[in-house]
Amino acid sequence: MAVNIRPLADRVLVKPMEAAEVKKGGIIIPDAHKEKPQEGKVVALGTGKRDDDGKLIAFTVKKGDTVLISKYGGTEVKIDGDTHLIMREDDILGIIG
Repeated sequence: MAVNIRPLADRVLVKPMEAAEVKKGGIIIPDAHKEKPQEGKVVALGTGKRDDDGKLIAFTVKKGDTVLISKYGGTEVKIDGDTHLIMREDDILGIIG
């Protein structure tokens, strides 16, 4: 799938991973009570952040990384019917795996 949005500067485009419907013990959680996903996959990177001297600072994450994101971080956008988040790299809490 080709993504037609390219983030700018130090922003990252992340596709949130869906939370499992069934918890341990077999309890099914209805959609209205599911928590926002905290994991996602990096889809695209911006051009990068610049320091005070104008040097480009390399991204820590790369395309395809599975990352841990804050529950309410980023801005939601719809791309081809799928929900994605655009956020600063600083809003990513960690890389999983």
